[in-house]
Amino acid sequence: MWDAAGIKQRLEAAYGPPPSRLPLDTISELVLGILSQNTSDRNSRPAFRALKAAFTHWEDVAQAHETEIAEAIRPAGLHHTKARYIKVAVQRVVEQGGGNGHHHGPSLDFLASIPVEKALAYLEALPGVGPKTARIVLLFGMGIPVFPVDTHVHRVSQRLGIIGPRASREQAHRVLEQFFPPDDYYFVHMLLIQHGRRTCVARKPRCQACALAEECTYYQSIQEGSK
Repeated sequence: MWDAAGIKQRLEAAYGPPPSRLPLDTISELVLGILSQNTSDRNSRPAFRALKAAFTHWEDVAQAHETEIAEAIRPAGLHHTKARYIKVAVQRVVEQGGGNGHHHGPSLDFLASIPVEKALAYLEALPGVGPKTARIVLLFGMGIPVFPVDTHVHRVSQRLGIIGPRASREQAHRVLEQFFPPDDYYFVHMLLIQHGRRTCVARKPRCQACALAEECTYYQSIQEGSK
């Protein structure tokens, strides 16, 4: 039976501490979260840098035509859809007074002063923002303890047996937030992503090299099936 501390210790022993992540302002986290959907960092990061180069301020993005935004973020894929999401989301934050009086311009920092569930609800009401992106904004942008679940985290936690075989990503957020201690959310989230990218890959996982194979539900099922 898994325990949270054991998973963290084994993954840290295998990969070392997660690499540090440069902090971004909250709207940047929101926009990057939208850009990263259904694509890799290799595509979303250049698209984000191109967007920032094309528009000096977030207010400029809110006022820009969708086609201008789409052209800037083309490397991210689905650029027309994401351009619409980004424009409307940023526009809504600006119009609703996000960051009024904030000397750096519009911001989502006010979400840190309201209950987490209300902050998540606010973010998920924005176009193109689901549970994962909302949690990325809160965890990475403000250090609020929530647990984002991406493709890698979902796959790994499902194979380990922490979440059920039919649990959706939406359900997985809640399960993992109960399973791991809040102080470990960021650390374990990053470790699970590394594990999913390097060892517990989608096709042909490297089970023989896995630090968690001994108690992994997926690996045990394979072993049983080979008997």
